[in-house]
Amino acid sequence: MKNIVSCILFIFQLPLAVYAQKDFVAYQCFSHLELALSTRGGQAAVALSGAKLYGLGQKKRFKAGFGLRFTSYFGNNQDFVTAPARLTSGKTGPTVIFTEDIPANFDTLFLSNSQINFLNAAIFLQYSILPHLDVGFNIDAIGFSIGQEQTGTFMALQSDEASLHNTRQSARPTSFNLLLSSDNDIGSLNSEFFLRYWIKPAWGIKIGYTFLFAEYTTSRELTYTNDRFRNKAGMFMLGFTYAPFKK
Repeated sequence: MKNIVSCILFIFQLPLAVYAQKDFVAYQCFSHLELALSTRGGQAAVALSGAKLYGLGQKKRFKAGFGLRFTSYFGNNQDFVTAPARLTSGKTGPTVIFTEDIPANFDTLFLSNSQINFLNAAIFLQYSILPHLDVGFNIDAIGFSIGQEQTGTFMALQSDEASLHNTRQSARPTSFNLLLSSDNDIGSLNSEFFLRYWIKPAWGIKIGYTFLFAEYTTSRELTYTNDRFRNKAGMFMLGFTYAPFKK
């Protein structure tokens, strides 16, 4: 438990990591430290992460590992639509990935300002195409979110309960985050597809695409006894890696 707490605290000390000595707690927790900036269409995210990667195979070109990621999401004038898979797809389970959406079940919570902070355990994968070039993918798995309550406009255009249409509703970030599959997911989760180029042995720069779920829970159940609303944000990403302990 003590090591876990030390790793979490280190996430918030990443800017100082470049001055750390070899016996610093980072050596025990993380081999890769990263800062990623993402933005597109009135949305942005800043993510700080630390990952411990392990080389697999004889040449160790493929690496897999785990770590922690702290993400701050910001949105202006964004729609958050009905989240649960039981409504969006009419079913739950892995097959929702291949199931058509049901537009009649979609309602919208419009928030002029949204901001969610979330800390999640994450899975990291990468493959070295060339000695100085990696391609990779990572995704959040489980964690928690915090953020201020927001008040927005609820739009029930597709629902039978039209009496709630155009009403003001309050919501907070969904507190628990869990990766399941597609719309089965709960809460706010971050993921990245990227290319990384190592400009120096310990320093890398990466570009890619961030796909992020940002989710709010309303203070009351609305149409279809639903209180969860999600924004699926796709953003362009620029990131920086510091990996003094990579192998």
